[in-house]
Amino acid sequence: MQVQNNIQYGIYLRQKANSIAKELFRKSIHICSSFVPLCLGFAYYPTLWLLVSALLGYTVCEFLRLKGVSIPLVSKITEVAARKRDENRFVLGPVTLVVGIILAALILPPDCAKVGIFALAFGDGLASLSGKLIGRITIPGSHGKTVAGSLTCFIAVYIATFYCSQNCYASLLTGCAAMFLEMLPLSDFDNVLIPVTIGLFFGFVI
Repeated sequence: MQVQNNIQYGIYLRQKANSIAKELFRKSIHICSSFVPLCLGFAYYPTLWLLVSALLGYTVCEFLRLKGVSIPLVSKITEVAARKRDENRFVLGPVTLVVGIILAALILPPDCAKVGIFALAFGDGLASLSGKLIGRITIPGSHGKTVAGSLTCFIAVYIATFYCSQNCYASLLTGCAAMFLEMLPLSDFDNVLIPVTIGLFFGFVI
């Protein structure tokens, strides 16, 4: 019985480590999106065209992958980053991530778009990592979101917003708004809603 328990515990630890590794890889992509506002400031339209091109290219590669055609590098990255729920399905996360960034850049003033994209990059990205690593208490009705993850989202967005605005009041309110939005069980569509909604909210309270 002890040997069987040890084997089961070993399997659990391997699965946990694999889940954390996938989350680290996936959220590193989120965090890298924080460079987009800088690129938009230097070359707005070329950056938008690069984002659109990346979106279209990824979409084509995903459809080909589902048909059994492996695309070097892209298919491997998708395979490594995909959640269990995405197995044998179109991995939507990268699409909604880029769409959210593009929408924020197109419809929001630059300072609001920057805050919204930072909320997606740091707030949503670090919240998920924190929840995986140290999250113990889950939030009812949130589909597994944790108190630790939500607090991490608040702190990350507060710091990022204060960096952008030097306004403590606006940063506090924006951090709270991001925290409550991140709690919602939106699946991959939080990538679209967070940058646009938080950017608009920041523009309203600043």
